[in-house]
This record gives sequence, structure tokens and C-alpha cells, in this order.
Amino acid sequence: MRMIDTMKTKDCNKKIKNMFPEFRDLIQELRDNNPHFSKIFEDHEQLDREISQLELDPVHQINDDIEALKRKKLRLKDEMYHLLRNAQNDQLA
Repeated sequence: MRMIDTMKTKDCNKKIKNMFPEFRDLIQELRDNNPHFSKIFEDHEQLDREISQLELDPVHQINDDIEALKRKKLRLKDEMYHLLRNAQNDQLA
């Protein structure tokens, strides 16, 4: 595994511990096997980085653009949760 892949995996593992820790293994499985879930996960991560960068600049701290990005990030998180629940239910069936 390349160093960049290792770093991404470590960052991903940190995020998973905070976001849906009960689905830790399932998240990794879906990231590996479900292109739609993987894309949503990566888009969520990209928005997270973008929001963090914007919030570092005091000029941008109160900004409608940041709020719009946060809403988009939340929609992606909701979609990931629904996909996780559906995959969990499929495993239990």
C-alpha cells in the first residue's frame, strides 16, 4: 500500500470512529464494494476539508456559502446513513 493510501485509510478510520462508529466495518466494506457509497463518502470528506479551510479565515466565519456547504455535507451524511442501514438490514435478512 502506498503512503498516500495509508494516510487516507488512517484519516478515514478517525472519521469513522466519530461518524457512525457502530458501522465501522460496514463502512469499509461499502467503500470497497459500492461505488455510489464510496463517492458519497469521498464527497463528504472533501466538503469537510473545504469547510474547515473556509472557517480558518475569520472573513469567512459568518458566510452563507459555508452554511450551504454544511447543509450539503449533512445531506450526504444522511444518505450514507440510509445506505448503511439498508446494507445492515440486507446482511441480517
